[in-house]
Amino acid sequence: MARKAICVGINKFANFPQFTLQGCVNDAKDMATLCKGLLGFKASEVVTLVDAQASKAAIMAQLGAAVADAKAGKISYLLFSLSSHGTQMADKSGDEPDGMDEAFVPADIAQKGNLWDPAHIICDDELHDLFQQVPPGVLLEVYLDTCHSGTGLRGAEFGLHAPRARYVAPPEGELQGVVKQKQVRGFTLHRMLRREAAAPAAAPKAGKDRAADLNPATNQILWGGCKANQTSADAYFSGRYNGAFTYYFLQVVNATQNKLSRKDVVTKVRAAMAGKFAQTPQLEGNASNRQTAITN
Repeated sequence: MARKAICVGINKFANFPQFTLQGCVNDAKDMATLCKGLLGFKASEVVTLVDAQASKAAIMAQLGAAVADAKAGKISYLLFSLSSHGTQMADKSGDEPDGMDEAFVPADIAQKGNLWDPAHIICDDELHDLFQQVPPGVLLEVYLDTCHSGTGLRGAEFGLHAPRARYVAPPEGELQGVVKQKQVRGFTLHRMLRREAAAPAAAPKAGKDRAADLNPATNQILWGGCKANQTSADAYFSGRYNGAFTYYFLQVVNATQNKLSRKDVVTKVRAAMAGKFAQTPQLEGNASNRQTAITN
């Protein structure tokens, strides 16, 4: 059965040139190369969206079409990678303890007054609601090399090419009415995983994260570049930029010819990054998927 990969990387943001990054487009192209090479995708099964191509509408259209194909039984595996900035926006559904939703920055990110414009930002709730439609028989694997928190990076050893955090602070309007904490809250990976339950879950109580209510879906795997209280780095390696997580992830998978389990891959990636970057890659998924190689 067919498969689908959607690889997104954004260095340039039309309305915010100050947000410019340098490694995200390389991330997307490198992930696409991995898919078409070692992972065995056909070229026609891989879509790459970079910079201006990666508007919110374009990203969501590609994801929506892929989920529709999954529901129609046309694909058995969906891979989505996103390299960009992360940010936050005010929670409207009452399921976040700190009052903030995590969000992802497309190329056309824009403000509406002193808030992010919902038409030009991707909220974690939107991804959750889309991903929960993926049928149990279709494997969904998501890679996020973005930031969602404001802690520091170790960059002195890189000289002129010090890493940059892939995080942008939300506009002031998003923070009104929210208790400002000492540290900006980062994303929780399993917030975007579909949950399974024997019976339909009750609506979450106000102020309670619904991630705590249900177990992660057996058919969904999520990789993140850092812990919730860390940043993901845009960094310089051997003459070019990449996301630190994406760079070391590809190093490990290619060097081992994808023969390791996901659990062993993330262990090796963490070891390779230790002492170099103040971030610890994360892997969410059930035990069975963690013990098998990618796409298995």
